[in-house]
Amino acid sequence: MFTTILIANRGEIACRVIKTARAMGIATVAVYSDADRGALHVQMADESVNIGPPAAKDSYLNMERIVQACRETGAQAIHPGYGFLSENPEFCKLLEKESIAFIGPPPDAMTAMGDKITSKKIAAEAGVNTIPGFDEIVRDKDQAVEVAREIGYPVMLKASAGGGGKGIRIAFNDEECRDGFERCGSEALSYFGDDRILIEKFIEEPRHIEIQIMADSHGSIIYLGERECSIQRRHQKIIEEAPSPFIDEDTRRAMGEQAVSLARAVNYVSAGTVEFIIDQDRNFYFLEMNTRLQVEHPVTEMVTGLDLVELMIKVAAGEKLPLAQKDVKLNGSAIESRIYAENPFREFLPSIGRLAYYRPPEEEQERVRVDTGVFEGGEISMYYDPMIAKLITWGEDRDSAINFMRDALDEYLIRGIKHNIGFLAAIMAHPRFKEGRLSTNFIAQEYPDGFRREDIVHDDPALPIVVLSVIHRLFMDRAAKLSDQLAGHERRVLDDWVVIIDGEYHKVAVKPFQAKSEHHVEYENKQYIIHTDWCFCQPLFRGTINGQSCCFQVKRRGIRYAITHRGLRTDGMVMTPRASELYRIMPVQIDADMSKALLAPMPGLLVKLSVEEGQQVKAGEELAIIEAMKMENVLRASQDGVIAKVVTQLGDSLDVDQIILEFE
Repeated sequence: MFTTILIANRGEIACRVIKTARAMGIATVAVYSDADRGALHVQMADESVNIGPPAAKDSYLNMERIVQACRETGAQAIHPGYGFLSENPEFCKLLEKESIAFIGPPPDAMTAMGDKITSKKIAAEAGVNTIPGFDEIVRDKDQAVEVAREIGYPVMLKASAGGGGKGIRIAFNDEECRDGFERCGSEALSYFGDDRILIEKFIEEPRHIEIQIMADSHGSIIYLGERECSIQRRHQKIIEEAPSPFIDEDTRRAMGEQAVSLARAVNYVSAGTVEFIIDQDRNFYFLEMNTRLQVEHPVTEMVTGLDLVELMIKVAAGEKLPLAQKDVKLNGSAIESRIYAENPFREFLPSIGRLAYYRPPEEEQERVRVDTGVFEGGEISMYYDPMIAKLITWGEDRDSAINFMRDALDEYLIRGIKHNIGFLAAIMAHPRFKEGRLSTNFIAQEYPDGFRREDIVHDDPALPIVVLSVIHRLFMDRAAKLSDQLAGHERRVLDDWVVIIDGEYHKVAVKPFQAKSEHHVEYENKQYIIHTDWCFCQPLFRGTINGQSCCFQVKRRGIRYAITHRGLRTDGMVMTPRASELYRIMPVQIDADMSKALLAPMPGLLVKLSVEEGQQVKAGEELAIIEAMKMENVLRASQDGVIAKVVTQLGDSLDVDQIILEFE
């Protein structure tokens, strides 16, 4: 067994590998860029080595510098995590020359499966079901349209060397095909250094289901069940679960056996994932094979009880797999939610900045797990993927796992940046998700106009009102106890209050009960009994309401409060009845009109300006492209107009809401 391994990655996956290595008694070496000097994975590792500037190509993709770090520290093996160099066969070959073990598959298997055209041919020869498509590289936009017409719209254009949802576009007509070809090629060249594009039939209403396999160097290959990964946005997985609520035992066995057959065809070793697209009749088709550990591997670990990183390390050290296919058992149900630094209410645009508060829910060995690479006070950088953490819950059945996830999301406290917890909570509460009626079109179909605040539906809209009133009453009771109050003019706390939310006035009566931690609230002729040990400094309000446990996130400024529960943030004020009457007639400040300006919707790099001053533009026309967190974001005109002034320059680093150009 190795005594020291180097993790050629960053963030949560680097921390994840370090935890297992530490449990195995293996010393770890972290590598870091200048931007990650104080990162969590650097703090956790036994040693750390700086490998270059913030840009990934100069640090985490710098093969020579990473190998040099191995020499400096005496590391005998490298775990690549996912992304970066994890599926780069040239890196594997370089390590072979240096007699450094690669904790992953051999380079030949990686090469065979890394190219989508080659992998599809090998899969077909191995007896794996494949999707109809064009098996050659598409040379230009005109040929792309010609091929798409032959296959029949809709089609999927995707980078041959792509992965992680990058370099993929769906086209339903010729215009979308031409535009998609250009965007795919640009993204693919930027992120993978390879702009080759292939086209295949896009299966409508599909499910994305993948099989986890594990293989050793002694010829043993097993499959560890499936993962449902159909909840996606822009082809990026957001919520994953194991097992799939759609798959029966016969389909699971057929998919698993085909995955094993494919792995055997390329002499595969280590952890790998064979991804399938499945239609509504449970017909499944090979999509691609990921020759690495997947982001969503924790859900498989939760239902099998296996540590996939530990198995990868043991296999890389030449050991045999400690179990056979008959030993694999799936127990209960697990769900993973990816916590991203992004703003769901602004088309999921990336958010960067400092984590003013970062307090994940308390982990429970069997039920709640948090895989993260950040900490309170740390920064979310513009240079890397916007994932903050992965939240995983396990239950004896799917409904239990969902309920545990909803509770854990309530307790996940993040402030200082925008995040997608409200969006995740809304999906967990969505009837269609609860019923398991999923497809990769779920988000596009259920949120066709983007995600909005009104899409978050609270189980009981009265609860935020009730909790707000209790919190305010606690503050007022404390204020009434201040010493040295003027005799005869002491503060008197009333029972009647008015909670104002979104212009609506809610009358409540709040009465402390005999027990210090108990309050009785009357709202709309209904009684609520609240028990809580909440203290004024705590950002989480925990307790019970009519016997049901709850957790609210609390933020106060004077009589203004912001509380969050079940993904819904409620901004409100609590006043006396007389104060609320006066508030009704207060004037309202009107915000400045920014309708004639194009604002940067996110922080990022301005990589293209498509217009100039004096130019007439039509609604939908491309105005600019901003690159942020590994994605190109096209900004288009919302209406016809004339460009009056271009305020920025190509190559500028933009802040959120910075003016890019102005219209007449």
